[in-house]
Amino acid sequence: MPDILASRQMPQSVEAEQAVLGAMLIDSRCVADVLGVLKADDFYSDVNRAIFEAIYSMFNYSMTIDPVTVIDELRKSGSYTDGTSDYILKLMDITPTAKNAADYAAIVRDKALLRRVADAGSEINTLAMESQGSADDILELAEQKVYAIRQGRNTGGLENVSKVLVDVYNQLQEAARSGSRIPGLSTGFYDLDNAMMGLNKSDLILIAARPGMGKTTIALNIALNVAKASGMTVAVFSLEMSREQLCMSLLSSEAQVDRKKLQSGMLSEDDWRRIAEASVSIGGMEIKLDDNPLLTVADINAACRRVKNLGLVVIDYLQLMQSAGGPAKYGENRTQIVSDISRMLKIMAKELNVPVICASQLSRANESRQDKRPMLSDLRESGAIEQDADIVLALYRDDYYNKESERPNVAECIILKNRRGETGTVELRWMPEYASFASIDRRHDE
Repeated sequence: MPDILASRQMPQSVEAEQAVLGAMLIDSRCVADVLGVLKADDFYSDVNRAIFEAIYSMFNYSMTIDPVTVIDELRKSGSYTDGTSDYILKLMDITPTAKNAADYAAIVRDKALLRRVADAGSEINTLAMESQGSADDILELAEQKVYAIRQGRNTGGLENVSKVLVDVYNQLQEAARSGSRIPGLSTGFYDLDNAMMGLNKSDLILIAARPGMGKTTIALNIALNVAKASGMTVAVFSLEMSREQLCMSLLSSEAQVDRKKLQSGMLSEDDWRRIAEASVSIGGMEIKLDDNPLLTVADINAACRRVKNLGLVVIDYLQLMQSAGGPAKYGENRTQIVSDISRMLKIMAKELNVPVICASQLSRANESRQDKRPMLSDLRESGAIEQDADIVLALYRDDYYNKESERPNVAECIILKNRRGETGTVELRWMPEYASFASIDRRHDE
């Protein structure tokens, strides 16, 4: 058996690697398409990888790409040998046609993925056989490695800034082509989008409030708006409300029908019409609901990895979540548990590369102050929560504390922390009967 294993070769296709390089040398117009599919690490042969890296560098600097210039670039990089010129000519000679470059690239990519799966499997097997960690820890690591392969990303390691700059440049081009005023997904609230630049990939956004302020409502409103506008999948995890309650809130918001009417069934003919139209609208959206009250971050992460076209994750709410290690792991220290959970949420947002919205409970500290508007220090069992979050939004309604308020049903969305811009306050219209928030009407100079 050891001899058989030793004789096995890692998945590769030298012919496809040579053909894709030959195609780029024959017709530089296909270079951009190939670079959109392959990376240097996808090449098994060291020689082929060096040639690809030379072409990649030349493309980034808008240099002419042909056999002569590529050979010169290889000389400059120190990758040129006595047989390089003959090998370059051979690549062009054995390539049937440059028109099939995309097909050759797909083969190279497929073999590279198989090698990464084999490498990950070997690492996982070593961890399992040597019992390096608990079964849950090893299973989580295995899922992370496979997910990283599926997403075409490395699980870590140093990356040259030149390659990162290419990624940033591509993001800038994508943003420019979209024509959108914000780089991220729209929350559906104009002023809030302007303040936080929308919902951006890998961001952890906390929505904090005292009970009854509407943190669940605004989180669901944003989920509905994102699903409607983007067409992407929104995953909603509620540890407090059932799927039916969540769906009732979504229906009330979309149909603009009083929640009490929905719950009682005392509906008019117009109400039924609105509900029918809202049902069709919501039913066509990719919104997935989970109401398991015992979820951990690992559970949510694993579930989201299996979701295609994931755009946003919404969690309600942080303090109800379970630690993977359980309370005993920290000797019932709830502050440490919540801090651990918030850190894992930020790691999850980066790994999934999507924005994660998490509702969070505020402590009663503001109740004893003259001005009851929330502050960062009011985050219940805060620990590292405010450090981990990229954006912290706090909800405040004056009419909640003052029944004689001159501004009934006006909610202040206070931006307590904002890594993408300034802090400040955005006013929203609070419509409790419809389980909904809305932008306050005003003229906007676009």
